Amino acid sequence: MRKHVWAIAYGLLLTAFTAYILLDTFVITKVYSVVENETSAEMVPDTGVQEVKNKEGSTEEKAEAVITDTSYQDENISVTITEYREYDSSIYVAEVKLSSAEYLRTAFAQNSYGKNVTEKTSVTAKKNGAILAVNGDYYGAQEQGYVLRNGVLYRETASAEQEDLVIYEDGSFEIITEGGTSAEALLQAGARQILSFGPALVKEGGIVITRDEEVGKAKASNPRTAIAIVDELHYLFLVSDGRTDESSGLSLYELAEFAQSLGAQTVYNLDGGGSSTMYFNGKIINNPTSSGKSVKERSVSDIVFIGY
Repeated sequence: MRKHVWAIAYGLLLTAFTAYILLDTFVITKVYSVVENETSAEMVPDTGVQEVKNKEGSTEEKAEAVITDTSYQDENISVTITEYREYDSSIYVAEVKLSSAEYLRTAFAQNSYGKNVTEKTSVTAKKNGAILAVNGDYYGAQEQGYVLRNGVLYRETASAEQEDLVIYEDGSFEIITEGGTSAEALLQAGARQILSFGPALVKEGGIVITRDEEVGKAKASNPRTAIAIVDELHYLFLVSDGRTDESSGLSLYELAEFAQSLGAQTVYNLDGGGSSTMYFNGKIINNPTSSGKSVKERSVSDIVFIGY
């Protein structure tokens, strides 16, 4: 009888421990640091003028913009949204041209760096005055992988084979492997952002993945998000719908092939599936879905955005 009691007690303890591990990994929120925005921007309706509050709380007007449902243009930022129909899928491409790399930025959900800290891409985008935004690398679901955002290094624990995208102060892109260089060395070399998801899809204009390559055990066709550079301060943000009758989704190779056809020289895969979201001018452009049964944004750890 005593053996049975110990067996039951052990089973209960094991179940409780397993439940805690799962909650700690996927549910329990841990904020490690709060990020204070240097500026917060808000579009003034009907004028296209960006009102920006700086650290001291004073307000200054940025360039007057010409805005349509599919475009934004001011003296520093140009964004044009085009919807394509390829591979039996809807693909949304934002072509971005900037006067300076300072307008290519990132932001954390709830303005907090931590574990399981999430919110919808559109919410984070609005809080940060984004003109254009896509979901980022979902750093909060990983224990390792470099996290460098807007010039601040938050995590330097390397995953040896992890392929990252480094965005430098001049806006140039580089693909690195974490086992080959430290995050601190990249920061000292002028890195402004490091995104840790991958893989790289295109390097120097050539496709660098195989037709069968995928992220983990992901299906061949999925909603996708990627960021690409065409030339100096000229970028593409790409999001495809997927998992529905209207849009089947892309394989990584198809995404690489499509971006290459648009002139992309470096293309990097970001978090996809239900996370894939494109936000522009206050609206969600694509149709985010996890199950394919309903259109619904997934809450994520971070975004990549264009804004002041």
